[in-house]
Amino acid sequence: MSLSKSLMAMSIYIGMIILTNSNSTLAQSIDKPELSGIWSNASRTSLTRPRGVELIVSEEEAREIVANSAIAGISRENIEAGPAIDPETGAPPAGARDFGLRGYNLFWTDPGSNLAQVRGEYRTSYIIDPPEGMIPRLDEPTYDLNRPQFGARYLTGIADASGPEAIPIAERCLIGFGNTAGPGMMGTLYNSSYQFIQTDEYFMIMIEMVHDTRIIPLFDTPEEARASHRPSELQQWLGDSVGWYEGGTLVVETININPLQMGQSSVPISPHGKIIERFSRYSENEIIYQFTVDDDRLYSQPWTAELSYYPLEGRIYEYACHEGNYSMPGILAGARRAEKEQASN
Repeated sequence: MSLSKSLMAMSIYIGMIILTNSNSTLAQSIDKPELSGIWSNASRTSLTRPRGVELIVSEEEAREIVANSAIAGISRENIEAGPAIDPETGAPPAGARDFGLRGYNLFWTDPGSNLAQVRGEYRTSYIIDPPEGMIPRLDEPTYDLNRPQFGARYLTGIADASGPEAIPIAERCLIGFGNTAGPGMMGTLYNSSYQFIQTDEYFMIMIEMVHDTRIIPLFDTPEEARASHRPSELQQWLGDSVGWYEGGTLVVETININPLQMGQSSVPISPHGKIIERFSRYSENEIIYQFTVDDDRLYSQPWTAELSYYPLEGRIYEYACHEGNYSMPGILAGARRAEKEQASN
């Protein structure tokens, strides 16, 4: 073979290696989407959809829906009327039906300015399946979640303070409220910011609300991941999560969530159930996030919600709420003082 032909053959061979490596790198980037960064899922969309409303609406319809929506239970009319607390008249009396609703000036709320956008579409609910956007609860569930009702507590300020265990876990700053940390992560009234850190072995989600953190080990296959779940005796806050990649999606399976958390969660499961989360990179500025709740002891079918994360500039600051902070001894000490005064009358 001549020198020129040898050089040509070598060039073709090197070119094939470069192309192969390039394709391999591209395949790797597709198989493992880049998720690291600081993101937000804030929106005015709710988990479920009002009856008779379509899932996807126009931008004009989305703005109209938001304009007529309440924030923290405060109606549009009251929002337009000004601050929730009138400095001249003060707060409503304890026990009034609007006592808790008026606990926030709207200055402190930041739920987002529009409905959730997914792939450029305005959504009226996070739930996409069932198609009507409702949670398919069983009429007669075969597992008792022991779900306490805290609505009156929030509205009136009057509630059980017999001990720390009587106080909701969000008030105790054990984990954030509104399912911000999930599994089944959703935005709330404020602090809907997240930091994702992705390595070869772990996927970390740090949530601004109550600085909750999920550290999820990653495996090569679903079988290996599921075989690596912790013993069922370990009932952790935020559950036992394991992850793996499928195509261009990070899949996370969570089981064995702390029963106390499940009793106060908007996405509950029994010890028999599981939640599957999927993270896909749709574009440079959008991560599509789905979660499917699968538990035949509570629901008539598996159901799926979908929303998107969008990038944030800057950093996440401390959320200074932690177990045992000064509110807890204040609540309990106030309750003991009230009991003492009542006993002396």
